[in-house]
Amino acid sequence: MTTPTPPPVPPARGRRRAPTRMARAAGRAAALQRPRVLLALLLLLALTCVLLLDGYLRAEVGGDERVRTGASASDVPDDVLDGGPILSFPGGQATTVSVPDRTIVLTFDDGPDPTWTPRVLEILEKYDVPGTFFLVGSMVSRHPGIVRDMVEQGNEVGVHTFTHVDLSYQSRARVTREIEQTQLALAGAAGITTTLFRAPYSSQTDAIDNYSWPVYQSLGEDGYTSVFVDTDSDDWKRPGVSKIVEWATPEDDEGASVLFHDAGGERSQTIEALPKYIEKMKAAGYTFTTVSGVMTEQQTQQTQQTQQTQQPQQTRQPGGSGSGGGSGGGGGLQAAHHAATGATLYEGKALIAAVAVAEWTVPALSAGLVVVGVAVLGRFAMMLVLARRHHRQRNRRRFSWGPPVTGPVSVIVPAYNEKECIEATLRSLAGSTHPIEIIVVDDGSTDGTAEIAESLGLPGVRVVRQANAGKPAALNNGVRHARCDIVVMMDGDTVFEPDTVRNLVQPFADPAVGAVAGNAKVGNRRTLIGAWQHIEYVMGFNLDRRMYDLLRCMPTIPGAIGAFRREAVLQAGGMSDDTLAEDTDITIALHRAGWRVVYEEHARAWTEAPGSLGQLWSQRYRWSYGTMQALWKHRRSLTDRGPSGRFGRVGMPLVVLFQVVTPVFAPLIDVFTVYSMLFVDLRAALLAWLAVLGVQLVCAAYAFRLDREKYRYLLMMPLQQLAYRQMMYLVLIHSCVTALTGGRLRWQKLKRTGEVGTPAGTTGAG
Repeated sequence: MTTPTPPPVPPARGRRRAPTRMARAAGRAAALQRPRVLLALLLLLALTCVLLLDGYLRAEVGGDERVRTGASASDVPDDVLDGGPILSFPGGQATTVSVPDRTIVLTFDDGPDPTWTPRVLEILEKYDVPGTFFLVGSMVSRHPGIVRDMVEQGNEVGVHTFTHVDLSYQSRARVTREIEQTQLALAGAAGITTTLFRAPYSSQTDAIDNYSWPVYQSLGEDGYTSVFVDTDSDDWKRPGVSKIVEWATPEDDEGASVLFHDAGGERSQTIEALPKYIEKMKAAGYTFTTVSGVMTEQQTQQTQQTQQTQQPQQTRQPGGSGSGGGSGGGGGLQAAHHAATGATLYEGKALIAAVAVAEWTVPALSAGLVVVGVAVLGRFAMMLVLARRHHRQRNRRRFSWGPPVTGPVSVIVPAYNEKECIEATLRSLAGSTHPIEIIVVDDGSTDGTAEIAESLGLPGVRVVRQANAGKPAALNNGVRHARCDIVVMMDGDTVFEPDTVRNLVQPFADPAVGAVAGNAKVGNRRTLIGAWQHIEYVMGFNLDRRMYDLLRCMPTIPGAIGAFRREAVLQAGGMSDDTLAEDTDITIALHRAGWRVVYEEHARAWTEAPGSLGQLWSQRYRWSYGTMQALWKHRRSLTDRGPSGRFGRVGMPLVVLFQVVTPVFAPLIDVFTVYSMLFVDLRAALLAWLAVLGVQLVCAAYAFRLDREKYRYLLMMPLQQLAYRQMMYLVLIHSCVTALTGGRLRWQKLKRTGEVGTPAGTTGAG
């Protein structure tokens, strides 16, 4: 072919300035992206904190059958083991207080529960009876309104730890944390703190042993009063209403601290037994009071005795000042309660607010997880079914696009600083079995790319120089210089097999076909990151294209290998620089113009994938953001008629669902897997994750079979799911943040190594 005179070459000075301007622009773009990266990371951190908080709040509550027995109590004073159920340490000396005869202290453990606690409160209010509720801090933070009502009704509250953990085997720091967190929850919920404490899995004082005694001593030194029981209803066993009433009744008119449960399990028997028990005890002449009521009465008796003997002594009041009350009404501040102020109050309110966010977020994410799970499995099913149908359809003996396409085509190679790759690219084209002209559009390269292309002396190669203007401008310039009706576009870092062009252009035998997508493959797959991308290309990209081809809504012709009717490109307005995904943009534009876009899996191109995580992030960030730009640009296709409307109502929803929405929320699968492993069931969560991985392996194996790839790369798929996929999730989330904040990116040049050489004229991959 005769090589025409190239257009005038811009002055060298101008070409030197272009990279400088690009460098400055890239620097400004990077500076603009940093806040968005930070915002994306902060959102991810916030989500992680919410899930951790929710998991911590949902730690196990209940299981009183795990009460420890058989431990020695040699360090515990005998007067404590044989004493009353109220243990305090005035002046550092262990002192116990018994409940007076014919007096009941109703105590309830493990609440508040949104189902059972309000019903207990209704019963207490109906019978004008007070209760002392030992609350689990995590439950308080989740149901603050119930606690507020409880305190306003005149009931008393105590600390039952934050996560219902057995404190006997915990460190001092853990014990302190459990108590302080519960106090913060009480402060945020009801504006109070309390001096009452009951340890989980505790019963009577004679059950104190050498393991738990130091805990009670330490808490006593901090001013806490530990409360045990005289009579246990054992309602958690659900033995029947009559048994609960019987077991809760003290003998011989003795007073008692009686234990019931308002949470931690199914408490319908407790709700039924409680009114019967109150009526029975009142009929027997019993009165009801709180722990503070007992201590106030004891203090009053001591004061009277002191006055009578005229020997005044200082007696410490464990729970502060004020009356405990012997009735349930009034809503006065119990002696054990203190108004929360200052930092405690505000930190408590912040805790309640954070828990409220978690309580709303986690169910919403759970619902999203269901949607994502259905979408992911649905996508896998669609890909498998439609890809198989596509494969069988295209490989039938009688399948043909029409008469063989034998006419010459123009191959356009846009190149900007491709000195490492341009020789391999052009030599692979020179070995083509189909007649071609090769147009290298040098986009203001400064590394001698154009000179290398010219020095090779390959037949049919033309070099067109232009000032640096970007890839879309280079492709449009190549189209203007093309002599043939069919143009093939490829990247400067890509190599073709000898039969690639011939296979790629055969669909143009159908006059309705306006463009053809080829089968892009990763050439530098020997590294770990290259192997991961190889799996993604075969499974994600090429399997997807089979599905989209069959549905006639192909969203993207890859920049590495695509063929177009020159007429169709010009009709669509050429390659646009409105978006960073010019390949997706032109593909959708062709659909809207009425052209058919198909996939030819036998036309293979070997491209150099990013070799580092940084370059991979830049490339996929640009792809993701560019795809969103293209979808937004062509959003009117949703309401168009004809071919444009078909893509808008079939192709666009699929692209949005499978390439934007599902990937954005797909991390929920991994996040909830970790969440379940930590807080729910490790074995079940791991099995569920492996099941999802198994489905992906099946799809990947089938994709590898269709592309005649070797299965050994699938051994890296579990690691890909653990590391590589997480990065892709972050990239897409980052792109969404950029789109939502109105950011704009520039096209970014990746560093090339020239690692992908000219392939042999064989089928399959090695």
